Amino acid sequence: MTVILLPILAFIFASLLVAGAAMAFSTTDAASIEQRLGEVTSGRFTEALEGPGYGTQVTATLKRLGNLAPKSPSEMGKLQKRLVAAGFRNSEATVVFFGVRVVAAVGLFALLVTPLIAHPSLPTALIGCLFGYMAPSLVLARMAKRRQHRMRLGLPDALDLLVVSVEAGLGLDQAIQRVSQELSFAHPDLCDELRLINLELRAGKPRSEALHNLGERTGVDDIISLVAMLVQTDKFGTSVAQSLRVHSETTRTKRRQRAEEAAAKTGVKMVFPLVICIFPAIWIVTIGPAAIKFIQVLMPMGEK
Repeated sequence: MTVILLPILAFIFASLLVAGAAMAFSTTDAASIEQRLGEVTSGRFTEALEGPGYGTQVTATLKRLGNLAPKSPSEMGKLQKRLVAAGFRNSEATVVFFGVRVVAAVGLFALLVTPLIAHPSLPTALIGCLFGYMAPSLVLARMAKRRQHRMRLGLPDALDLLVVSVEAGLGLDQAIQRVSQELSFAHPDLCDELRLINLELRAGKPRSEALHNLGERTGVDDIISLVAMLVQTDKFGTSVAQSLRVHSETTRTKRRQRAEEAAAKTGVKMVFPLVICIFPAIWIVTIGPAAIKFIQVLMPMGEK
């Protein structure tokens, strides 16, 4: 009897121990939901720069290093456009970026010139320094491309709501403000840009200039064509709702065509993993036993 009870008691004790640890370290549902919402709606670099933690020692050090780094006017202009396209609109984002670049280059050089990872080599350290200097630019370009892709995907939904708002009797400015409020959770990047249009209009800029600034900030071809359509509609006095409806249908057609194009490329992209990773294993499993058998049979015959 004791032999039977011992495993049962051990199982119950282990289950209670795991359940207690899970309850101790897990958060409540409300806290988990709030944390996920915070991760979705916040955490971007722009808000980090404007938040209370901006005056930390790390950021101040990056700013000092960025001020010491050499800069060219042409590079500053291109870099500022890339930062704005990636969503980093803070005035000191450029300085922080240069600081990150300097830290990455010097850190990789120091890591490769010392025997911490491998045998120290000056050419390898120089190559690592160059890679560390170029890596932040590559990461920034990737972030800008991903943000543009998110805005491109969210544009048809924003256009549909914009059409409904305009047809309901709102003006174009009020409709843009309404869209930026309603879709702020689903498409925060696009709504941030639409919110900037309202801020520029309140500051006194003409609508055409604010729309042109939207196209230059984002760099998305669909948004640029939308801006051109809105400017022409405002100039010639045609129906805004009808123009937006036609443009919304065109944008949805483009999104469907992009999805079909990506699906058509899947077969070609799967060729290389199949040939490199899967086919060799299949050949070894199917042909390997037969090859071993042939060698066992033919090798004695060859020796004779």
